[in-house]
Amino acid sequence: MSLLVVGSVAFDAIETPFGKTDRILGGAGTFISLAASNFTRNINVVSVVGSDFPDSYLELFKSHGINIDGIQVIEGGKSFFWSGKYHNDMNTRDTLVTELNVLADFNPVVPEKYKDCKYLMLGNLTPAIQRQVIEQLPVRPKLIAMDTMNYWMNSCWDDLMEVIKMVDVLIINDEEARQMSNEYSLVRAAQKILTFGPKYLIIKKGEHGALLFDATMFSLPLPCRLRMFSIQPVPVILLQVVSWVILPKRITFHSII
Repeated sequence: MSLLVVGSVAFDAIETPFGKTDRILGGAGTFISLAASNFTRNINVVSVVGSDFPDSYLELFKSHGINIDGIQVIEGGKSFFWSGKYHNDMNTRDTLVTELNVLADFNPVVPEKYKDCKYLMLGNLTPAIQRQVIEQLPVRPKLIAMDTMNYWMNSCWDDLMEVIKMVDVLIINDEEARQMSNEYSLVRAAQKILTFGPKYLIIKKGEHGALLFDATMFSLPLPCRLRMFSIQPVPVILLQVVSWVILPKRITFHSII
């Protein structure tokens, strides 16, 4: 078994009703791979950082058994930085600062030794890059999951629709599901989005967990103590996906119902 993760490895600055931090380790690729490392090994990451990215963070990946040969380090470049403020529901957020830096010119090259992956997790990147990654793989992985956001719906809808046809699992939040479908009811929204191509749809609902849809609906509550940084919904949900499809004898979503 091998898991390929393609997503941002970055810096975040986070403010919540419960606390605030300055620049810390962030990025979808970071948290997807770290979350998955609790369930499996042979995790490979493709991303890009600048020379300002600390070696201690790279060592953190290694300490979790994550292969980082696919992380490009651009000398003299600055790593992607995002700053945001989360509201009381821990799902609604305001973006304060986005600095693409080296991510602006990111051209993901999947190393040959990564290309036989059985599972592919695509973090929130441009749809064109997500598609480019899929097309680099000579054999389609057993499962492809992708995250996206309303920014790509607004700026490159056609590209987004093309890549959604290529994946098994689409992960978006409730606001994005309503925008994508033009339906307020999440059940109706899911029914419409599933006609776009994915076999499964996960709708994140912040503090209320998530909804998993195929022909049926499964509600996944995520009760937890409110902690300052309990605000990484995508990695948490992807961690669940990884556990369902990778752990022995758990190879379908139906096995958890």
